[in-house]
Amino acid sequence: MCTCSYSRFENVQDMNSSGNLSWDVFCRVVDNYGDAAVSWRLARQLAVEYGFNVRLWVDSLRTLHALRPEVDSSANLQIVDGVRIQHWQTDADFQLDDGMEVADIAVDAFGGGLPPGYVAAMARRQPAPLWIILEYLSAESWVSSHHGLASPHPSLPIQRYFFFPGYGSSAGGLLCEAGLATRRDVFQRDAGLRSQFWRDIGFELPLPDATVISLFGYESVAVAKFLGIWSHGGGHIVVAVPESRLRPQVLAFLGEKSACNGDTFRRGNLEVRFVPFLSQDRYDHLLWACDWNFVRGEDSFVRAQWAARPLVWHIYPQEGHAHWPKLDAFLDRYCSGLDSAVIRAFHAIWHAWNGSQDMSLAVADWDFLQKNQQVLRTHALNWARITAAPGDLTANLVQFCKSKVK
Repeated sequence: MCTCSYSRFENVQDMNSSGNLSWDVFCRVVDNYGDAAVSWRLARQLAVEYGFNVRLWVDSLRTLHALRPEVDSSANLQIVDGVRIQHWQTDADFQLDDGMEVADIAVDAFGGGLPPGYVAAMARRQPAPLWIILEYLSAESWVSSHHGLASPHPSLPIQRYFFFPGYGSSAGGLLCEAGLATRRDVFQRDAGLRSQFWRDIGFELPLPDATVISLFGYESVAVAKFLGIWSHGGGHIVVAVPESRLRPQVLAFLGEKSACNGDTFRRGNLEVRFVPFLSQDRYDHLLWACDWNFVRGEDSFVRAQWAARPLVWHIYPQEGHAHWPKLDAFLDRYCSGLDSAVIRAFHAIWHAWNGSQDMSLAVADWDFLQKNQQVLRTHALNWARITAAPGDLTANLVQFCKSKVK
């Protein structure tokens, strides 16, 4: 059983054998919730599982509060789950408080950059701290040749390193806290836990014969088409729609002007449930409670993989269709070992949802995948186990930094 733990080390003490490293994680919230979600998961795991001194500098406390309600969006300084959270408003206003030093390791989440004042303080410190540029997740082949590469600062005596999340032993792995798979398996086996989850967010447990789908994404030309397929299909479909940018399109399909969290609408065989915004832990429960998960960006994409259920990824669209090679690289890796007919249909559904396929293909492809749902579920569980085998991102990052600290 995959436990998503730091399997390369016997315990936390072994990881800390060369000293208790201090960490500063810097997060600029550029768009949506993914930046803060990834940064918070990393900071919390470093503090909780490894006992490191961790500061999270974030420029949007409101965003972090939505993901972790215990965070006070009005407090410039607070400690939650062992992480010292500091509101980083602007580079010009940034300063280290009296007696505060730069950390041994500074994590630059998604290459957003560090405040110039902090960088200057890094250059003055001896020995010089490490600067880790935590990149975006990709399954593309070039990641293995770039992961861990050094990038010296152009004018200061600071060494920077690129750290890429990814798949296999030549990349950094995925964020996954210890014991996650065990908690998932307990939840998915226990109808009482699932029923309680649905009641807590305002609904009854779906009927046993229903196919339950979570629908979270960006705006998509495919929303109405997929909802139409599900409403006219042969089986009962329950679609849970958390707050996201595609909600207005769902409402348009339903012919409704507005909806409140907790509302349910029915069209043919389709039942649409409008789910409130969920904290990180509760969102995991939603993913675990569903048969299919439509997700977006990076954080929910990773959590859907750990949920061990069939998934569809709405990749963040980029200019010049630069996102398509990234999407197809993951599909090629994920689908390895599946029957060719299943692979073709899986590709068609993913491409249709992302707006690149003739939408008429989606009806037959969806029906075919539904008939092979148990095959896809088994494959999703195996994928989670294989992905966890080289170690999770935090464990791999700690090991990498230990090897570089002088």
